[in-house]
Amino acid sequence: MKTAPTETSETAEINVTPQTYEDHSAGSGSYQVVARRYRPKTFEELVGQKHIAHALSNALTTGRVGHAYLFTGARGVGKTSTARIFAKSLNCVNGPTLEPCGDCDSCRSVSTGEDIDVLEIDGASNRGIDEIRQLRQNASICPSRSKFKIYIIDEVHMLTREAFNALLKILEEPPEHVKFIFCTTEPSKIPITILSRCQRFDFAGIETTAIAQRLAGIAVNEHVTADEGVFEMLSRRAAGSMRDAQSLLEQLLSFAPEHISLADVHEMLGTANDQLLFRLLDAMLQCQPATIFAELEAAASEGVDFGVMIEQMMGLLRDLLVVAAGGDAPLMLFCSIPQFDQVKSMSKAFGLHRILASLQILDQTHTKMRFSTQGRVLTELALVRIAHLDHFQMITVLLDRIREGNLPLPTLPSAPTPSVATVVKPVQRAIPSPTQISAQSPPDSVQSPPVSAQSSPNSVQSSPNIRQSSSNNSHFQTPIAQTPLQRFNEASAPPKIDLDNMTDDLAVTIWRKAIDTIPGMLATSATSYKKITFEKPNGFAVVFDNRYAKELCERESPRLQNALSQAIGKTIRIRFELIEEKQPAPAPVQDVNRNKLFKDVVENPFVKEISEIFGAELYDVQEKQ
Repeated sequence: MKTAPTETSETAEINVTPQTYEDHSAGSGSYQVVARRYRPKTFEELVGQKHIAHALSNALTTGRVGHAYLFTGARGVGKTSTARIFAKSLNCVNGPTLEPCGDCDSCRSVSTGEDIDVLEIDGASNRGIDEIRQLRQNASICPSRSKFKIYIIDEVHMLTREAFNALLKILEEPPEHVKFIFCTTEPSKIPITILSRCQRFDFAGIETTAIAQRLAGIAVNEHVTADEGVFEMLSRRAAGSMRDAQSLLEQLLSFAPEHISLADVHEMLGTANDQLLFRLLDAMLQCQPATIFAELEAAASEGVDFGVMIEQMMGLLRDLLVVAAGGDAPLMLFCSIPQFDQVKSMSKAFGLHRILASLQILDQTHTKMRFSTQGRVLTELALVRIAHLDHFQMITVLLDRIREGNLPLPTLPSAPTPSVATVVKPVQRAIPSPTQISAQSPPDSVQSPPVSAQSSPNSVQSSPNIRQSSSNNSHFQTPIAQTPLQRFNEASAPPKIDLDNMTDDLAVTIWRKAIDTIPGMLATSATSYKKITFEKPNGFAVVFDNRYAKELCERESPRLQNALSQAIGKTIRIRFELIEEKQPAPAPVQDVNRNKLFKDVVENPFVKEISEIFGAELYDVQEKQ
């Protein structure tokens, strides 16, 4: 279907006609690209920035024109174009006016960027303090032929800190004939001192419909026809940037100079058509990995960029998410209105939770593809993973049925009662040393040998330390005679140590087990102790011979105290000590026959000669003292 629409949107109120622009088409000698040839020249032609055009128009009408403006926004949304329109409105021979004539010398030179009184400066190339000093000197000179000298600084955030500081004074109190217009894509990099001196206007991204209407008008002016949906696809790909959309159209005009088809767009941009995306979506819904691999092979043979296709799938799933959440057709961004019924059925089949999980998988895949050369493999992996996410929807359905009472909660089967012979297992305990047994065990305690797993039921029942209850389940008690160290080492419920029977050896064992729960350098320092003693009623004294280890443990004493208290089951306090090993006293110097040594020195010929020259005498200092 061929289209030749005209613009009806409020954001694009002007029809693009051949008389509006100069002859720089393909047939002329000086060809200009579409983005420059169809640049807006009045506030009425400005697309998608109605609020800014309204504010600047009112400023011109009421005479409230400021001395400094800051235009911020993404690329290609009209910042520099708006600055030129505003400059023409101020310096036109009929100005200040809302409708510059476009025929006077000032208007024509501003449109081409060659006016001597409207200076367009690249902030990235003139970012130093010397350039700003030159600007301040020139600003004091009156304009040559216009009413105002206007400085348009593009990418102003690239100026250095010193350049911004040099600009502050003249920016706050400039001469009456000077106006500043700053344009930037990163306002966060501009100092607050500059922001406070400017009127800030934030340029929003241009709507997809407004971009599509402008592209359609350009196509009519270029005498090119197009299939339905071509301009919508270019608008979605431009992501709110009019210049990006016009650049894509420029490529298509070279690729298909007479008629633009959807196939031409997909071939040039490396995108997948909507039918392929919906087939992949259906294959994921039906959990058919073979179909997914076949469709991706067909896409690869057509030259589809898998990174771009992942972006398209994310856009399609985004529309499914909107519809699944109850949104209407106008809220869709990537699908057309006629596709609403198909999107609605797909979203109902996928389910909200599965769509969310799918979007997360695609987002992670898109991030990984930036650092990988295996784009196809990552795409296949992501789509196959999505195909096996059907259990998300099943879980949601089951939960809804349980809440409604239509599905009873599952009951766990009761476990069979085990016999005595199968329940009894070897009891693993730490065997205390003879010293611990003599020191901790009562004299009349009887230590029972470990119960073998192969013992007969009779032998188990005859054991004096095991009692069987009258219930169906058998409960066993451990031997009565147990030391505190045995109870601590037993793998059971959280231990509770009797502090009345605490010994230094048991304190060391408990300290080591508590330290095992603490990672890092603290555990290493805590295990380098010299000695650990227990201080009644609930204190641990930890002695170090390393000052660094002791200071680290003191700083982290709350962590150590918490770990130790959890290991014992009671609140414990810790005291740290440092003992420094005494250095051995230096060995006494052996006595030397000082008289003989002094006599040898005095009789030395060299010493005698020096003494005669200087008239010196030698003395034994120690004897003098």
